[in-house]
Amino acid sequence: MSRVLRASAIMAAGTMVSRLTGFVRTAVLASAIGIAALGDAYNVAFMIPMMLFDLLIGGVLSSVVVPLIIRAQKQDADGGRAYEQRLMTVATMVLVAIAVAGVLAAPLLVDLLTTDLSPTEAQVTVTLARYILPQIAFFGVGAVAGAILNTRDRFAAPMWAPVLNNIVVIGVGLLYHVVSTAGGDISRVSGADLTLLGLGTTAGIVAQAIVLIIAVHRVGFRFVPRFDLRNARLGEMGRMGAWTFAFVIANQIGLTVTSNLATGATGRAGAEQVAGIAQYSFAYQFFQLPYGIIAVSVITAMLPRMSRYVQEGRPDLVRDEFASGVRLVSCVIVPCGLLLMVLGPAVAVLIFAHGNTSISDAINLGNVLQVFGLALVPFSIYQLLLRVFYSFGDTRTPALIAVGNVVVNIAGSLIVYYTLPPRFIVMGLAFSFTVAYSVGGAVAWNLASRRVGGGLGGRVVAAGLSRMYVAAIPAAAVALAALWATQRIAGLSPLTSGITVVVGGGLAGLIYLVTSQRMRIAEITSIIGLVAGRVGR
Repeated sequence: MSRVLRASAIMAAGTMVSRLTGFVRTAVLASAIGIAALGDAYNVAFMIPMMLFDLLIGGVLSSVVVPLIIRAQKQDADGGRAYEQRLMTVATMVLVAIAVAGVLAAPLLVDLLTTDLSPTEAQVTVTLARYILPQIAFFGVGAVAGAILNTRDRFAAPMWAPVLNNIVVIGVGLLYHVVSTAGGDISRVSGADLTLLGLGTTAGIVAQAIVLIIAVHRVGFRFVPRFDLRNARLGEMGRMGAWTFAFVIANQIGLTVTSNLATGATGRAGAEQVAGIAQYSFAYQFFQLPYGIIAVSVITAMLPRMSRYVQEGRPDLVRDEFASGVRLVSCVIVPCGLLLMVLGPAVAVLIFAHGNTSISDAINLGNVLQVFGLALVPFSIYQLLLRVFYSFGDTRTPALIAVGNVVVNIAGSLIVYYTLPPRFIVMGLAFSFTVAYSVGGAVAWNLASRRVGGGLGGRVVAAGLSRMYVAAIPAAAVALAALWATQRIAGLSPLTSGITVVVGGGLAGLIYLVTSQRMRIAEITSIIGLVAGRVGR
């Protein structure tokens, strides 16, 4: 566990700064353009390049490329350098073509992802999408560079590079505040306003890619375009990536349905202010904060190691690596999930209720965030489980699990959409997401246990999770009392919400640390020891 903990700590520091600046970015944008019609348009436009990237190449990069690069490093006479150059060449050509095609097809893509948009809303969304879509090429090149860095156990740059992206977009949001007279009114937004928002967002990704290119150059990678693609192992990548492609298609179908139902909820509500796609997107981003800081860091450190153990024929070490990762992630994710369920409205009002975002809009977002808190543990464990399959080069099983996930999610989402009032629809979509990942996690655990042989220690993990929940429940109760007192005495405002989050959340965190120490939860003790050691230096 110590190796995972040290590598994860390096990444977690960068990820924490990245995620925190990301939420400053989100708050600034929400304040500038609101989370109503213009906010919805921006979020749909921002979603499109991410979906296209994941659909056409991103899934392959995240699951197939790292094991293939490690194999080339072990087997090729040049240590895999020519293979890495071919990979970067192919990725660059494909991504530029995707970006151009996306810009041309923007109206069709917007229509696919939305329901009941007015002509003005549709036109604004298309315009923003055309400005933002070129970022696909830069995002992808940066992702390839990040994969190369990860195979060399260099994790800092991929975790810190998004900070620069966030800073650029924060500057864009602040500038929009100064130069635009439209605010969040989609009927008054000008072409110059949309150019600033769209190209400014793309500029952030360009800056992020430049940081990663510099970092990969410093570790010795030199990009020389190579078109001898017969040696690029594209056939092998295609065979492994075919199931990953199916995996990504399944997830994108689910996201497309969610986007349509969330935009449809605001259309059905009429003049009533209800949560829509902007609230869902922002709540999902906040839900990703604890997952991104701890789980992504552990996952990124785990995959190269597990891939090497598989190459060495040591499934026992794969099992041990996974088990230590689950315990390390869960000791942080468990209390974070409970606190999101309790403090969601206060957090949302504190961060978002400024400028062109009202307190009622922020509370709607906070209610969605509360439901996402339920999903934090099953979602994180599910993502850890997928890396077990990827380390064996198995992309078929995750794809089949994803199809089942999407079926459960879509079924639940449709039930929610057609049975609940508009103001509850987006909360219901978040609950459907939770159910889908709980079911998918149970299935993935069973199949991964068979894959490694000898099981994954389900009873031990369940016992550990139970102890973590026992330690976290008193902490959540204190936070709930703080929220209740605030609402009774003064109501929620940015000021009172800040006090609630600082006092209630701070006391809750302290109680969890003390309780977990008394219960001798080893993972918390290890984290405290690591932090104390670094502070002592």
